[in-house]
Amino acid sequence: MLQAIGLTSTARRARRPAVDDLSFEAMPGEVTALLGAPGSGRTTALRLMLALEQGRGATYFRGRPLHRIAHPAREVGALLGDVPGHPARTARGQLRMLCAAAGVPATRADELLEIVGLTGLGNQRLGNLSLGMDRRLGLASALLADPHTLILDEPAAGLSPRDNSWLYGLLRAHAAHGGTVLCTTGDPKEAARTADRVVTLVEGRLVADQAAVDFARTRLRPRVTVRTPQALRLGALLNKEARANRHSVEVVPEGGNHLSVYGSSCAEIGDTAFRHGVLLHQLADEIGDMGPPAARIGRPANPSPVPSTEPRPHSPTVPTPTPPPSPEPVPASATSPAPSTAPATTPRPSPAPENTPRPSPAPEPASASATAPEPHPGPIPVPVPGLAVGPGQSPVSTRLPVPAPGPAADDPLPRPARSPLRPLRYELRRAFGTRSALLVLTAVLGMSAALCALLTHNGAASLTTALVAWPGLLPLPPAAFGAGLLGALAFGDEYRYPALAASRGTSPRQLGLLVAKLTVSAGTALALAGLTVCTDFLFLRLLYGAELTPLPAGLLGAAARWAALCVGCAWAGLLGAGAFRVTAAGVAAVLAVPVAVAPAVQHLLTSPAVRSMAGLPSRLRELVWLRLPGELDQWLLAAMHLVAQPVGVAMTLSLPALLCAYLFTGLRRKARW
Repeated sequence: MLQAIGLTSTARRARRPAVDDLSFEAMPGEVTALLGAPGSGRTTALRLMLALEQGRGATYFRGRPLHRIAHPAREVGALLGDVPGHPARTARGQLRMLCAAAGVPATRADELLEIVGLTGLGNQRLGNLSLGMDRRLGLASALLADPHTLILDEPAAGLSPRDNSWLYGLLRAHAAHGGTVLCTTGDPKEAARTADRVVTLVEGRLVADQAAVDFARTRLRPRVTVRTPQALRLGALLNKEARANRHSVEVVPEGGNHLSVYGSSCAEIGDTAFRHGVLLHQLADEIGDMGPPAARIGRPANPSPVPSTEPRPHSPTVPTPTPPPSPEPVPASATSPAPSTAPATTPRPSPAPENTPRPSPAPEPASASATAPEPHPGPIPVPVPGLAVGPGQSPVSTRLPVPAPGPAADDPLPRPARSPLRPLRYELRRAFGTRSALLVLTAVLGMSAALCALLTHNGAASLTTALVAWPGLLPLPPAAFGAGLLGALAFGDEYRYPALAASRGTSPRQLGLLVAKLTVSAGTALALAGLTVCTDFLFLRLLYGAELTPLPAGLLGAAARWAALCVGCAWAGLLGAGAFRVTAAGVAAVLAVPVAVAPAVQHLLTSPAVRSMAGLPSRLRELVWLRLPGELDQWLLAAMHLVAQPVGVAMTLSLPALLCAYLFTGLRRKARW
């Protein structure tokens, strides 16, 4: 069960809040529609529930706030707009990356692709998916960890009628399994047709909370659409005749020559227009929303209020009822109901026990189907109309079986245990799931080989300088800059394509993810540094032969300095992009170390020193109780010599500063791995 209590968004610049004191409930086993016109606060309400926006109020998912849920992806699945994924990533790669974050097996991605009808499109890139395919992939992402609650923002916007039927069939199937579904929509007819409960918002405030049947009876009415160049005259004539005949007729001008008439019929309006010589361009029966109260002319003679009752009771011992079929609007009646200004509620059955386990939907063979399924106690087919799942195959329908009660240990998707490998696996799939790393590696190796050949051709540079391809004109060698660029992309892509934002907050700023990114970026930087040196060495041997390219002396110390430089640049780019939430900031942080910080440090180091630090290793040894081997002094001196270099000192000062900036900008404690 989802409970929203007093949700209020933060007002900006003396404007009224987009959501003002919103409270409602979405029960398990039901599809709840959050209905409102554009600008009514529907999306803001969902973002407040998921802690994506600042505001007041509380949201409880089966009695627990989101930040107290150990595994948010297991409890809540969200789809807010398009899939927030890198356009160069494949659909299967996107789902496997989210599987690593949620702690579920990677095979779950293939299961979800089959459930949503994208089996043959797993290698399709996200940038090439159509709107319907993108929505299917978004639903697969939301269902990845088999969540109890689904929160969807206008999931059917822009979809074809067939995709619309498939979508709401899948939502019905999830609700039939005991899940909670909350989705927003701006179409009253769609809300009455597809939902079990309709919560209506107007300007951010709750105006009605009704069962779909009651909503269709009180908020949807038959109307007659009239188009005539004499709209005002015809409206006045219809009101005059309604008063004379004591009929309840309401005329609503829709702008221009368009009228909507409630409480009458095409025949009566046509007779009135014919008697008074009014030209008609259109006269048709429709079913629509009542429209805003302020736009009406001609109030009904006998208004009847929207039925309202006391708040519904809840009892955890009552079993979950079978969801009713989609309601149909009732025929036109003699009287037209007027809108109610107070929130209207109607009673509904009590929820099911919240601790009932629900196994994950597993696909089973089913016959082809192209019609929207109706909910029933048996297995619920979810049609995939007009989509071939493979070469030479016909469209199929995936059947989601109703779970059988059983202990939690029988759940096919066990709850993931806390492990540092979860964010590490996620970061590995994120980093190498696109071509960015391969393109950077190719560019770095090509530029390094070219610079190495140029430096060696003149003989002005040493072999060590040539192998790392670092001429004096460049602030950094290509490999170090490439490592910094990959580090900046590690956090820059998280903010540009926030794949984790829907269930873990506005940004994935957790210590577990930070450590994983530092580890992966360091490993990538070391691999890039090693490949660069090996490639340049082999390239020089190819050009000049083995006798002209001997191994340089002091190779171990040079390798340590080279590895430290690349890792430091990678971490500088990572922390810079994480602190300022953009890739360009990370690249700027990488370049600032040799351009701005290193010259200032070099100026300080070249000034004459009054005192000497000779004998520091022996004094440090005295502080340690344990006896350490004598070779440790050599390693310690090598490390101090490495740090004492101008670039080393600049990097040593810059990395703690960037880390403090990252921590200062806010590690969010509500969302956890």
